[in-house]
Amino acid sequence: MPDIKKYKIIEPYLDLHGRLLEAPFWEKDRNTFRFVDIVKRKLHLVDPTVGPSSHKEHDLDFSIGTTADIEGNDAEFIFGGKRGYGIMNRETGQSRWVKDMWDDEERKEDGGGKPGVGRTREARMRSNDGAVDAAGRYWVGTMNDPLVVEGNITDEGVLFRLDPDLSLHRMKASVTIPNGTSWTLDNKYMYFTDSPSGKIMKYPFDLSTGAVDWEKGTTFFKCTYEGGVPDGHAQDEEGCFWVALFGAGKVVRVNVEGEVVAEIELPTRCVSCPGFVGTELFITTAEEQNPEKYPWSVKYQGGLFKADVGVRGCPLNKFKMQAKA
Repeated sequence: MPDIKKYKIIEPYLDLHGRLLEAPFWEKDRNTFRFVDIVKRKLHLVDPTVGPSSHKEHDLDFSIGTTADIEGNDAEFIFGGKRGYGIMNRETGQSRWVKDMWDDEERKEDGGGKPGVGRTREARMRSNDGAVDAAGRYWVGTMNDPLVVEGNITDEGVLFRLDPDLSLHRMKASVTIPNGTSWTLDNKYMYFTDSPSGKIMKYPFDLSTGAVDWEKGTTFFKCTYEGGVPDGHAQDEEGCFWVALFGAGKVVRVNVEGEVVAEIELPTRCVSCPGFVGTELFITTAEEQNPEKYPWSVKYQGGLFKADVGVRGCPLNKFKMQAKA
C-alpha cells in the first residue's frame, strides 16, 4: 500500500449553506470559477484571483446539474438541465434549450412509473453529473429528481450523449445516481460512477465512435470509507483522480491502479465534487442529510472549500458544437 498524504480543511472558502452545490468548473481563459446549486436553482461565479468578495450568483428558473465550455464560443456555455441540454449566456444568465432529453411518450402521465410518484417521466427526472470527451461530445447522466419523487430514487436514470451535430444518444439505461464521468489520458477507457454501487467502473471506449463496451467493465475503485460513496471526481495531469466521497467528509486521490494515495478531510460530511483551479482543488458540498446523527457536519454544510494539492488538473474538453442552436 502506498503512503497516504493527508490534508485537512477547517473552514469554507465560501460559507454559502447551499442545498446541493455541484459542477465546479474553471473558465481558465476568463479566470472565472463557476458552480451550481441544483436544489436552490442557482449559478455561482467567483474570480479566484480576487477571492470570496468577487462572488456573484444568478437565480435560475430550473435546475442545472452540469456545465461545459463550447469551443469557439466565449459568450456562452452549455449545460445539462432539468429537462435536457441548454445554452446559457455567461454575463446575463439568459438561457435557451437546444435538445430535450425525453420523448413524447415520456411526457405522458404514467402513474408515477417505477418510483410510484411524479406525473410523467420527464417531470420526475433531472440532469446530474456530466463531462465532455476528447471528440467534443457531451455526456450527461440523469436521475430521479428527489424533490419530485420524495426521495424514492430508482434506476430510471439514463446516461445521454450529445454529439456536435446535436444528435442525442441514449448510452446507458437503468442508472440510479450517475456521477464521475471521465476518460484515461489515452482515451482507451471511460470511467463512470453510479454512486449507490460504491464503485467507479472502467469500460473500454472507442473515441472515434463514442461507443462504450458496457459488458467488459471492471471495478477501478471501491469506496471502503464508512458511510461514503464516490460522487464526482476530477482528474489531474498525472492521470490520478480526486474523488469526492459523499457521506464520508473526504476527497481522496486515487492513482491509476485504483489505490488511495492522498486524503483531504473536510469539516462537513456530504462532499459532492472537486474541480481544479491551477494547483488548487475547489470542492463543493451539500447539506447534511442526517443532522441529528452528525451535528458536527451542519455548521459548514453546503459550503465551497479549497486546498492546494500541488498538482494541476487535466485540461477539460470543450463541446465542439457544429450545428446552429
